[in-house]
Amino acid sequence: MTEHHRYGYHPWPERARWTWPGGATLAVYLGLNLEHFHFGEGLGAELAPGANGGGGPQPDVLNYAWRDYGNRVGAWRVLEMLDELALPCTVLANSAMYRHAPQLMAAHRARGDEVAGHGRTNSERQSTLPEAEERALIAEATETIAHHEGTAPRGWLSPWIAESRATPDLLRAAGYRYTLNWCSDDQPVWHSTRAGRLLAVPYGQEINDIPAIVARKDGAREFAEMIVDDFDERLRQVRDGRAQVMGIALHPYLIGQPYRLRALRGALEHILRRRAEVWICTAGAIHDHVLTLPPGSVAGDAV
Repeated sequence: MTEHHRYGYHPWPERARWTWPGGATLAVYLGLNLEHFHFGEGLGAELAPGANGGGGPQPDVLNYAWRDYGNRVGAWRVLEMLDELALPCTVLANSAMYRHAPQLMAAHRARGDEVAGHGRTNSERQSTLPEAEERALIAEATETIAHHEGTAPRGWLSPWIAESRATPDLLRAAGYRYTLNWCSDDQPVWHSTRAGRLLAVPYGQEINDIPAIVARKDGAREFAEMIVDDFDERLRQVRDGRAQVMGIALHPYLIGQPYRLRALRGALEHILRRRAEVWICTAGAIHDHVLTLPPGSVAGDAV
């Protein structure tokens, strides 16, 4: 069988017991995707079948405009909600956002939100590129973020979660310390790369508005109920002392629609009623805490 050789099998019952800051056993973070798309070409999620999914001609104005609503309006409403609820977030930013919506990126910078790399644009997949071109893509996105934020990002989420066989190696060599591409666990897992180890921080693919709303056609309240049920079940599960991560993945062109935002706010308020029992954080803070744990605490420590 073909294997990836990034990490070994670590059954859940054999995991070590440890805690997040404050003695919490559940860490919760928001991954807010800020994305920009080419007009008239490339990839993009669809509100309705258009040029990419239905065979119609480009430019696909309907779906382009729907996605752009997220940056023009939806993301600002999400920001207001985050401020109201005093919630941090990890911004997963296409580097094109600094040119397309600089005020939006500045607003997150003013809040002190973490910015992680998310490629140049979600109109492309890095997994289709030759290794040298993928390396250049990572370098271009990283340099843009570092220029505007004053520090290079430590985390990366590939557009469309697309990896080549070399992506983890290229990320680690470029200075990245964690990846959000792998949803294979409820705890962080160390992955091996040619340049050293890279931490995989769990990123939600179930509690994620694109698979839920675009793919499965779940309604706003169904998605909110998923968040609540996932949170409540995890709180029950972590009574066994094995720490977990709950990542909530959001896209402003979806969740920034008023009726969806209202439902999301209710789900987040439910989580916050248990704030004293959980650690509300960023993906980068999860990485930093893992570095403080005793050797052998996290799966893949030996790589």
